[in-house]
Amino acid sequence: MDIRKCTTIAEMLPHLPLIQKLSPQLTVTRYTQLLEDMVGHNYYQVALYEGDFCIAVSGYWISTKLYSGKYIEVDNFVVHEDHRNKGAGKLLLDWMLQEATVNGCETAMLDAYVENFKGHHFYYREGFIARGYHFLKSLK
Repeated sequence: MDIRKCTTIAEMLPHLPLIQKLSPQLTVTRYTQLLEDMVGHNYYQVALYEGDFCIAVSGYWISTKLYSGKYIEVDNFVVHEDHRNKGAGKLLLDWMLQEATVNGCETAMLDAYVENFKGHHFYYREGFIARGYHFLKSLK
């Protein structure tokens, strides 16, 4: 298995099919538009490949907030269903936590959908705690 840090839109575009597992409505046009904005704001992706096949991907941000100090935020973490419960997610998360350490982060954080019980179990097992609620309001 090969872990690849992706810093350009061209490197991230091939991950759309896996990202669509969490966001099925996301089109290639919209994905490209969002990446064009995000990459300029410390957004990266890390992908786990088995040969030429991407089996897991996650975006992440490195930034700073008053309550957390410098942090890494895990974003759209997804493992292909054929590779779940085989250690792929742990490899990817461990890589991101090491990246956070190298970058001087004090905190790792993430959002998980309320109905993603398997994800919650994984994050609890990896030492994360549920610390709050994430509220959304559509402005469209």
